[in-house]
Amino acid sequence: MCGISGLVGVGDRETLARMTAAQIHRGPDGFGLFDRHLPAGAYLGLGSRRLAILDLSESGHMPMSNQDRTLWITYNGEIYNFRELRQELESSGYSFRSETDTEVVLHLYERYGPDCLHRLNGIFAFAICDLRSSSPEIFLARDHFGVKPLYYWSNGSRLAFASEMKALLEVRELDPNIDPQALHQYLTFLWVPEPNTIFQNIRKLPAGHYALHRNQRLTIRKYWDLEFPEADAIYPRSEKALTNEIRERFCDSVKRQLISDVPVGAFLSAGLDSSSIVAIASQYQPIRTYTVSFPPKDRLGENTLDDPAVAARFARGLNCENQQIIAQPNVADLLPSLTWHMDEPVADPAIIPAYLVCRHARRTSTVLLSGVGGDELFAGYRKYSAHHWGEAYRRLPSPVRKLVQHELSRLPNLRGSRWKGNARLLKKMARSADLPPTQRFIMNCTYLNAKQKSMLYSPEFLNEIGDCDPSLPHREAFETVAHAEFLNQMLYLDAKIFMPSLNLNYNDKMSMASSVEVRVPFLDRSFAEFVAWNVPPALKLKGSIRPTSKYIFRQAMKGILPGEVLNQPKAGFAAPIDYWLGHDLRELVDDLLCESRIRSRNLFRPAVVRTYIDEHRRGVQDWSMQIWQFLTLEIWMQTFLDRRTSHIDHTLQAATA
Repeated sequence: MCGISGLVGVGDRETLARMTAAQIHRGPDGFGLFDRHLPAGAYLGLGSRRLAILDLSESGHMPMSNQDRTLWITYNGEIYNFRELRQELESSGYSFRSETDTEVVLHLYERYGPDCLHRLNGIFAFAICDLRSSSPEIFLARDHFGVKPLYYWSNGSRLAFASEMKALLEVRELDPNIDPQALHQYLTFLWVPEPNTIFQNIRKLPAGHYALHRNQRLTIRKYWDLEFPEADAIYPRSEKALTNEIRERFCDSVKRQLISDVPVGAFLSAGLDSSSIVAIASQYQPIRTYTVSFPPKDRLGENTLDDPAVAARFARGLNCENQQIIAQPNVADLLPSLTWHMDEPVADPAIIPAYLVCRHARRTSTVLLSGVGGDELFAGYRKYSAHHWGEAYRRLPSPVRKLVQHELSRLPNLRGSRWKGNARLLKKMARSADLPPTQRFIMNCTYLNAKQKSMLYSPEFLNEIGDCDPSLPHREAFETVAHAEFLNQMLYLDAKIFMPSLNLNYNDKMSMASSVEVRVPFLDRSFAEFVAWNVPPALKLKGSIRPTSKYIFRQAMKGILPGEVLNQPKAGFAAPIDYWLGHDLRELVDDLLCESRIRSRNLFRPAVVRTYIDEHRRGVQDWSMQIWQFLTLEIWMQTFLDRRTSHIDHTLQAATA
């Protein structure tokens, strides 16, 4: 893994060096620049910070060129089928100077151009400078699911790009203004849906897309999408045949992703996904596992796996080392650092345990395997089951529904109770139950509805966002797969929006903050394509009233996983924010969300923010996620708007130390 950066028609070598230095945490093992001035005088450059995973020698130094130095690449990622591709290229006459996958990608582009992307199975974001014609071209590409990030700024003939947004803020010509509509989306979902970012003029290259900067113009094209069959499709394979093939294909996926010249470990929560990866990986090589948990007093009422002993027993049964991380962070001190690493405001507290486990694991492992993607492929989230419950609820007489909604709205916080998460889900379902399926699903993904936001927003902010629909990307995703069965439509939306914008985003940022690479076997391209096209929805989520999530994958893992793990309830990778807001962060909340500070931002009505805080503390309502949103946003604004320079200078000092 690495941090990449580049400039075309803007900046200079000093700017490029600062962009590269701002990402030192992504690549502590090497630094490199390639640049030149074009005939018309415009500047062009590529930068790299390297985290060495394959071929640890200097042969893997980047930016890397082909033999005649007409192609240069800066690359972030891993190509799991690079050895097969290398053999093919060697048989066609290409020679290699390293053992890296980077050089394979470079020669593959040399031979096939943009079509090389159809040959790659891996995670990547890279840029290639093509000097073979009189007019140099820059080719940018991002992997199929968006595991690796790629931000860019384009203004006419000028282009800047990087693995992290903070690097782009080094470009003097870029004016970082908050996008009011993106902020509106953040307050709706906890994060900003790709390809937007919180800034008006910075975007992300979408997953499964490439960009070509040629003749002073940037063109973006889609090269891949996750496809699903028609709703009335007939699936020829039997359940038994599917079970066997899924097991075999998943084993192949895990085995492919073990390739490394540095130690490989794995997250282990004792849930289905991480346990399956560990069980299969341990068949091929010894693997360290890492389990994070919080003290029992912090976990009261949180929807997480409460017993780390399950993970310990499971690892011991596989003869795997299991390192238990009991997290007791100083959250108030940690949040500004993690906010800086995240680039954008992301109000999911899961970033904290993700960072803590990666920071601990870095002592003994440079690569970690993660179960991200299993829920989006096999319907693991409760919101998929909630669709069936919502359909049943809509069949109730209207007076009964109104009575139920009224009673649910009166449910208290239930802090410290095991029913807290269920109460939150029921309230969400009740407020969306009368809506059509697509609108209901989108509503269940939100944390502030339209009425709440209209009361929260200042008149000036309301005027700025106008009639913006924050759910437009979600609606467009549903339209793309309108032909598919509704469960597959929900899975597509989450795979294209929720997963890259949130889960993959924070996994990349929090792991790279510790110079750790995270790989995701569930998102192996060939495995994911097989599941999407060949597994009937009824075998992903089996049943309706009390459906079994990930049914077919559970069947595939029988005989590999013990019953204790197979029967674990679904639990989130979360953090005890309710406890923190009431204890560790109480003073910080009162300070950062005080009336004067809220008023100075001119985004929210101070009295409404205070109402959320007071009602939460009294146990009237569970506003923990909403308060976390406000807190995260304020810390982000202080970090990137109020005192951005100090953080950049700190990074440069670390880079040159």
